[in-house]
Amino acid sequence: MLKKFLTVRAILTFGLICSLIFAIYSMYYKVALWGLSFNPSQKANVWTIEAHISFQPTGEPIKVSIAKPTISDDFKILDENIVAKKYSTIKDGKNNRIILSAKNMSGEQNLYYQLLLFDNEQNSGKTAASAPAKPKKPILDEQTELNMQQLISLAQEMAGDAPQKIIRFVNQDTPDASVVALLPMKKSPQELLDTIQNALSIQGIPNRRARGIKLEESKKSFTPDYMLEAYVDGQWKLYDINTGKKGKPENFVLYQRGGISLIDVEGGENSSIQFSVMKSITSTTKLASKRAALNNQENSFNNSIFNLPILEQNTIKWLTIFPLAILVIVLMRNVVGIQTMGTFTPMLLSMALVKTGFWPGLICFTIIVTLGLLIRALMSKFNLLLVPRISAVVIFVILMMQALTLLGFRFSLDIALSAVFFPIIIMAWIIERASITWEEDGAKNACREVINSLIVAIITYFIVSNDYIRHIMYVFNELNIVILFIVMLLGTYTGYRLTELRRFAPIIKENK
Repeated sequence: MLKKFLTVRAILTFGLICSLIFAIYSMYYKVALWGLSFNPSQKANVWTIEAHISFQPTGEPIKVSIAKPTISDDFKILDENIVAKKYSTIKDGKNNRIILSAKNMSGEQNLYYQLLLFDNEQNSGKTAASAPAKPKKPILDEQTELNMQQLISLAQEMAGDAPQKIIRFVNQDTPDASVVALLPMKKSPQELLDTIQNALSIQGIPNRRARGIKLEESKKSFTPDYMLEAYVDGQWKLYDINTGKKGKPENFVLYQRGGISLIDVEGGENSSIQFSVMKSITSTTKLASKRAALNNQENSFNNSIFNLPILEQNTIKWLTIFPLAILVIVLMRNVVGIQTMGTFTPMLLSMALVKTGFWPGLICFTIIVTLGLLIRALMSKFNLLLVPRISAVVIFVILMMQALTLLGFRFSLDIALSAVFFPIIIMAWIIERASITWEEDGAKNACREVINSLIVAIITYFIVSNDYIRHIMYVFNELNIVILFIVMLLGTYTGYRLTELRRFAPIIKENK
């Protein structure tokens, strides 16, 4: 009974199932924690935000405190840089600020804080927030508090939740004369926010102001936009203070939360801060290391192929596609039953076609094999020994490749220039094998084997040259283990090949 379960096929099937489970888990791991993608053209936007701080020194020691953004939702910090000559830098992690200090500075000062962000799709919207304490009631004079209570009462007629009611009420285009006195005079962003926050605080709704940056490359110099955050229905929600629209705008980065200033300058006057934005595009593979580090998977990433030098990675890209090409050859020979010129000759030819291009490589292959067979036919009259004969064919192949290369360079023909990418020994061996088959089994069988080899090579070429397949086999290289067990299972197949079914079809008809 035990022997029945310990057959070679049963063991290999169990190995295939285990390799599939491992491959699926590994692929999920790389997609979820490293941010890798099945799409080779998948790109990620990297945004550079530059804060330009300028001021005039007063002659006293200078201390500049810059607000550092806390990016925890849709965007993550890739890198940051400070350009401030002769200034010492301290990062205040507790207050999330950068402090620059210097002495004896003269003339207008220009400091730059650069921030590189990338879209963190894996953790988008997953930041939890604990319930805040109820806000303190604002200190207002009697008349202002009375106006605020009236504003809250009248705002209940507006649509939306509590923050939206207040926002839409104070942003009325043509309010009634009876409520004009309740609204801010100039409706500047700061005044609007003050009014909205006072009204929400009186109602006991936790709220805070936020400042954010719209990621638009056309913006050259600007100040952050004011937004409102209110704790409603058990979570912090973001509101546009002009329209009351709920939610974070697309490509919008919350730079600062709370009422803390963007910059504080001691020892300087006429200070200002302006922001600019620039976008660059990179592949998800290049950001994989950063995503892995953010998900505490840095050690596993450092032991992967993605941490190798570029030269080694390019080599592995080819090695990871070879098992798939081998699987195609095994299927064509052991399942379909196509007889080729050597076992892995079609695979090597398909790899050569990838380098040369399909049509140039195909034409060069046809020219070299045709001329090679003619030369081999002429050499058969000399009755040479095997090794000298094959060596002579190799030399003739080399001479043909040289001639085609020179011809291609002279007449700017890409077809002829592709000849140098074909394996010389393989081409010589194909010519020799085809000529021997021609002598022993006839021209028909020799041509069939050459054509079959070319057909299998073409099928393999279209598989291994596909960008999606090559990307998946490289990024998720654990699939090679699955292919290994599939190939070994195919090795246990002892049934009829497809070509043999056609071959024995007349016998089956007679038996019926």
